[in-house]
Parts: sequence; C-alpha cells; structure tokens
Amino acid sequence: QVQLVESGGGLVQPGGSLRLSCAASGISIRFNAMGWYRQAPGKERELVATITIGDTTNYADSVKGRFTISRDNGKNTVYLQMNSLKPEDTAVYYCNVPYRYPGVWGQGTLVTVST
Repeated sequence: QVQLVESGGGLVQPGGSLRLSCAASGISIRFNAMGWYRQAPGKERELVATITIGDTTNYADSVKGRFTISRDNGKNTVYLQMNSLKPEDTAVYYCNVPYRYPGVWGQGTLVTVST
C-alpha cells in the first residue's frame, strides 16, 4: 500500500523560507517520478514541481527560481525547498507519484505566508 506523508509546513512571513518533506512508503521513490502540488483556498489543485527518475526537474512558472525539488533515495523522501515566499504561495501542499499512482494523496501540509 502506497502512503505519502507530508510535513514541514507552517506560518512564515513574506520573503521567508520553508522546507517541505514527503516520506513515501510502499514504493521506492528511486524508481518513480515524484511531484509536489498545492491547493489554495477556493482554487483547484495545481502542479508545483516534478522530478524524474533521472533527476530532471520542472517547475510551474509561478515558482521558478524560488522553489527547488529534490529527492533522497536512501531516505525514500522528496523535498521542496521554498524561498522568497509570497502570500500567494499560501496553500496546502501535497506530494504525489504522478505516473504510477496519481490517485494516491497524503494529508498535505499547510503553508501560510502572512505578516
């Protein structure tokens, strides 16, 4: 059974940084592309960043240059480093296995960017 557990969210001021983690079980992330998504209040869930098996990364235009996705295959964990945070980054952040297990979602972790 595939399980994804996100953590690391919280309240941060504009311009601040957070590092999100996604611990996976039931799969080996080294053999899977992984992604981070977010859902802001009243909006649909959107793709934030992906990382392929070969570590090629892709980002939504809104986060390019500010967010970095990475993986630690030994810890079976995917990370999202978020810098220069803006109020519009406020959302619940989720990780996902977009190609093999697109319907599996964790509980998410809430990121709030506010003064």
